[in-house]
Amino acid sequence: MSSKKKERGAPMPASSAGLLRFFEDETKGVKVRPEIVIALAVSIATLSILLRVFLPT
Repeated sequence: MSSKKKERGAPMPASSAGLLRFFEDETKGVKVRPEIVIALAVSIATLSILLRVFLPT
């Protein structure tokens, strides 16, 4: 067996209940930075408040 194959096949340490390999998995879907999500949430909340103030029903 080659040394490269041995290194790849070696098991990961069991510390942190397997969280060491968590970031190696690729997930499908849209990747959005957290700053953008927070900015959008604040923008929508502000817009909602402004609409209630300036367009009362």
